[in-house]
Amino acid sequence: MSRGQALRGIGSIEGLTMKDCAIAQEFLSYLKYEKHFSGHTAKCYGADMEQFMDFLLVAAGTGSDGHGDDQTNNPWASVPGGVATATETKQQTSLEQLVLQADVDTIRRYMAALSEKQYSKSTTARKLATLRSFYKFLVKRNYVSNNPVTTIKTPKQDKKLPRFLEYEEVQRLLAAPPTNTWLGSRDRAILETLYSTGMRVSEIVSLNINDVDFLGEVIHVRGKGKKERISPIGSSALQAIQHYLEFRNRRMQNDSNFDPKVLFANKHGQRLSTRSVRRKTDKYLLQAGLDPKISPHTLRHSFATHMLNNGADLRSVQELLGHQSLSTTQIYTHVTTSRMKEVYDKAHPRSETQELL
Repeated sequence: MSRGQALRGIGSIEGLTMKDCAIAQEFLSYLKYEKHFSGHTAKCYGADMEQFMDFLLVAAGTGSDGHGDDQTNNPWASVPGGVATATETKQQTSLEQLVLQADVDTIRRYMAALSEKQYSKSTTARKLATLRSFYKFLVKRNYVSNNPVTTIKTPKQDKKLPRFLEYEEVQRLLAAPPTNTWLGSRDRAILETLYSTGMRVSEIVSLNINDVDFLGEVIHVRGKGKKERISPIGSSALQAIQHYLEFRNRRMQNDSNFDPKVLFANKHGQRLSTRSVRRKTDKYLLQAGLDPKISPHTLRHSFATHMLNNGADLRSVQELLGHQSLSTTQIYTHVTTSRMKEVYDKAHPRSETQELL
């Protein structure tokens, strides 16, 4: 599609949504098929872009409901440059034109709108990153000559240490699923594998049976962006998987719809979803008497923290987690440093301030 096509007039902007913006749909397809983003990540990008485009529509004189002069329930009504300014410019334009004509001031007004709506710094940073990627794509495809987001600074983030479980808590969680049923043994195998390898939930549900090398004690992982890695897996996790497979294989023999290549299957014999893993984890957290706010991803944090606490070097942990940048893994050094300081304060006889003689 040429820039001329992108700027084609489609009449009034009343009633438009992101689906009417061909360049937005082209970008989402690019993320999915060329950048190999997961469906969930692409959906998040789409939601961020839709919110931005709704802002543009309101600023141009109408929201997606087609009532530009009605500020009732208007999420951007109080934003400088919003409806009040828009009513002065009743031009017929397309949503694609609004996107392509957005400049630095437009992005700044949008950031101000997000701030007024009290979005967290991390959420605002993510939405800005989405727009930065989108306009970088538009520059690359010659739809625009400049990226209006380039000069916008990302809000400084509050550093939050990742939450992790103590080993005793991990043991309680792993022991929660019953191992005398096929679904219980599956859940035990999933939790054991998450903690043993530090895999993401999205990676574990994508596993196939032939990804597990029982003799070599390694597992083939397909990570973000179709990047693959080989990860060691402990004997406890392998035993849990083998126990589950005994149930699974018997189940598969009696179900012609069972997908034979999938490792962790749902009750219908199809690939388990990440949402299902979250629901099951919530169930076992309650049974184990642990904080229900903990997520399956906490096991990944626990894996990294325990590895570093027990002498693993940072570069090895980076490889095991599948992090592209070492800086991403370095957050766990802050966790371990905090832990060491806590232990020091409790154990050293002169850790507290002493009165000097």
